[in-house]
Amino acid sequence: MISGNEKETNRLAQRVIDDLMLGDNIILLKGDLGAGKTTFSQGVLEYLGAEGPFTSPTFVIMKDYQVGFENKKGARFERVYHLDCYRIDAAGLLDLGWQDIIEDKKNLILLEWPENVEKALSEKYLQINFEVLGENKRRIRVS
Repeated sequence: MISGNEKETNRLAQRVIDDLMLGDNIILLKGDLGAGKTTFSQGVLEYLGAEGPFTSPTFVIMKDYQVGFENKKGARFERVYHLDCYRIDAAGLLDLGWQDIIEDKKNLILLEWPENVEKALSEKYLQINFEVLGENKRRIRVS
């Protein structure tokens, strides 16, 4: 998908959440600085009814939000964890309580910079790649 603005990125975020199946709770967000990872995460949080403001967890590494959301496919989320792993490695992620977070399938995890913590990641996740094409234009690929 090519996104030309935040609204289009937010619509994609909603579609991704609507397509999640029960047990799909880890979303990896890959892309350069300013590629749209946080904008996508903000769209997810808004759609799930989390209480803002939705700022990047760059300096705090992890933020969590209470939600109460169930999509039509039966995926239910009660909490969203938004992590920015730019400054940590796999050991740092584990120190944040990663295993406990991923074990509860009612937790949705939005993880930026997954390449820095890949040794701690499970095999089951959805990956979204963000590529800057212009000032407001992004290519977003879900895999």
